[in-house]
Amino acid sequence: MHFIIQNPTKYKANRLRLIHFLIFSILFSFSCFSQEIKGSIWSETSGLAIPNVDIQVVEVNKGVITDEKGLFEIKNLETRRYTLEISHIGFKSITKTVDLSKSEMVRLNLVLQTNPIQLEDVEIKPSSTDNNKQISSLDIQLKPIKNSQEVLQIVPGLFIAQHAGGGKAEQIFLRGFDIDHGTDIALSVDGIPVNMVSHAHGQGYADLHFVIPEAIENVRFDKGPFYAEMGNLNTAGFAAFRTKKKLSNNLVKFEGGQFGTFRGVGMFNLLDPAKESSLYLASEYLHSEGYFESPQNLNRYNLLTKYYDRISTNQLLELSLSAFRSSWNASGQIPERAVKNGLISRFGAIDDTEGGKTQRFDANAQLTTQLNNGGSLKNQVYASKYDFQLVSNFTFFLVNPERGDQITQSENRLIFGSNNSYTKRYTLWGLPAKSNSGLGFRHDDVKDVRLSRTQNRDEIIQDLAYGDILETNIHTYTETEVYFTPRWSLNLGLRYDFFNFSYLDKLQADNTETLQAGIVSPKAQLGFQVKENLGLYLKAGTGFHSNDSRAVVSRSTNQILPRAYGLDLGVNWKINPRLLFNAAVWQLDLEQEFVYVGDEGIVEAGGASRRRGIDLGVRYQVLKSLSFDFDMNYADPKSKDEEAGNNFIPLAPTFTSIGGVTYKKSGFTGSVRYRFMDDRAANEDYSLTAKGYYLIDVNLKYRFGAYEIGLSVENVLNTEWNEAQFETESRLQNELQPVSEIHFTPGTPFQARASVAYRF
Repeated sequence: MHFIIQNPTKYKANRLRLIHFLIFSILFSFSCFSQEIKGSIWSETSGLAIPNVDIQVVEVNKGVITDEKGLFEIKNLETRRYTLEISHIGFKSITKTVDLSKSEMVRLNLVLQTNPIQLEDVEIKPSSTDNNKQISSLDIQLKPIKNSQEVLQIVPGLFIAQHAGGGKAEQIFLRGFDIDHGTDIALSVDGIPVNMVSHAHGQGYADLHFVIPEAIENVRFDKGPFYAEMGNLNTAGFAAFRTKKKLSNNLVKFEGGQFGTFRGVGMFNLLDPAKESSLYLASEYLHSEGYFESPQNLNRYNLLTKYYDRISTNQLLELSLSAFRSSWNASGQIPERAVKNGLISRFGAIDDTEGGKTQRFDANAQLTTQLNNGGSLKNQVYASKYDFQLVSNFTFFLVNPERGDQITQSENRLIFGSNNSYTKRYTLWGLPAKSNSGLGFRHDDVKDVRLSRTQNRDEIIQDLAYGDILETNIHTYTETEVYFTPRWSLNLGLRYDFFNFSYLDKLQADNTETLQAGIVSPKAQLGFQVKENLGLYLKAGTGFHSNDSRAVVSRSTNQILPRAYGLDLGVNWKINPRLLFNAAVWQLDLEQEFVYVGDEGIVEAGGASRRRGIDLGVRYQVLKSLSFDFDMNYADPKSKDEEAGNNFIPLAPTFTSIGGVTYKKSGFTGSVRYRFMDDRAANEDYSLTAKGYYLIDVNLKYRFGAYEIGLSVENVLNTEWNEAQFETESRLQNELQPVSEIHFTPGTPFQARASVAYRF
């Protein structure tokens, strides 16, 4: 086919007009859709920028969220009026009208008022991580916190137990794990790791007592090994605490109660709180004689100072220093037979010279930079100085009938580390996506790690282990979350960790051994929002917990970085605006279990294990002032290397439940809460039982003006219960033969505390 142009001159003129028309149309179209809205969102109470605020443009069904600096940007809008709906859990939602017909760009500076979190505010989203953040924010508001370690119990299904005088890190239970003091849960505060690897008392030892509860802003937690940002010890789960950037007011608080208990807290702004920059000082002192016949004489001191400032238009700086010191006496774990025979009471002691002392000093610096491409860069460096000494006697006179079996575990440690990450929202193949990548390291320099036979705390009879440890962990990770549709999300992550273990054995002619190992950990999370009020998720991934450096270099274990293989299938269902139900079925396999060795008070490697279970949770806001929450957790923990009947994992919880009712109105807050742990196996063949318990606590507070008074009652029913229990072989001084049975630490009887606080 051929086209004949009869008038070339006229054709050229028409073609020129067409080109002009197309250029004008393109420019006009571009101008119509080149309008934009920029802005920042701040908290009226704290004066701080609010990240992750949801901004929806109603007319075009388009939305964005604020970055770490509270900034947002909405581009490619048509020239017209728009309605913005702005919401964030814990703040009052607002609506803002913006007119782009008079300007190509409108800049907003918005302030949100805080608002008690209501269950109605919780929205089911495709991302299970987003759903969990909302639920955790709600739980923090509902569940009263009496001390920093108890913040952990915000994690549904997590239980703690104290068994050495109030100064030792608590024993932790979660998802069928007796985690001891931190073998299978990764804990951090402001990005600084809490867990102590290759610790004198046991792998992963995590003491949170250096955190002042009133200084906690939020805690992010989740279960399983599915999170690329989390590394060593993140098998059963993790909890990441954040302290406040800024104080909304000054605080002076005093608490006192039974058993010689006194606590004082002071938190003070050192700069004008009206300014954007902030500097505050927080302090805490605690003393308690305890409910044992032998006074605990627990003394704890905490200091935290934190500076926060916007040092440029696109950079935020956080600097903090903290100091912690604690000392205590303990009555230890006592044998059942000594109580039954009338030798001692439930609150007595066989050796009341147990106890310890510890201190920790932290320095932390974090710089957050908002890049021109919309990405966010975080750079953190930290350093910790840590000292520890623990005196225990588990077996009494089994090893040394004359001088007793007291042991002392001690160490002096320096930690240096850095965490660096880059996050960005973008489009991938036209789909909304978010990426998070990181690189960092941690180096532990541990001097004089020691296990000794002692008497009266100070006299050393014999050194059982004595040396220096150098342990370095370098890590890198990347994860990407993609929304295939508004209802489908997929998060894929990959992490690599490299370790260098070194141990100088001072009992073996100063012999130094070194070994390296690396591990790759893939992760995946799939989320599906079935409908507005119903979401499903599937998680799969691997994690690990490292072995103690001393075990690694001595080749006493062939597993250097034992893997954990996890799988979760769950649902979040908002049955109605005031009723939220969540459930998960899960499985977690470990290549190597950690086992507590009672006669030496340390954790050693065991065999492979498998845990399966079901988690159920209900949050019900009966009225705006009345809320109910309930969690039930079932687990079936078994050893994979033993025959049926001899494959129980000692002390691993099988059935637990927590819940309560909270009432808030006109300055008054009251809650009644319960804790239930079922009986469980105390040894491999379940011939001994660790007894369960059911406890009820009550907390009351009334705030009027600048003042607040409170009353806290633990164990209202004065139930007789055992907080910690172990199977231990021991011998009393008058016995000819040792006996293997349950040794326990009694739980608190009825205990009431009153408090008064003044804010100014």
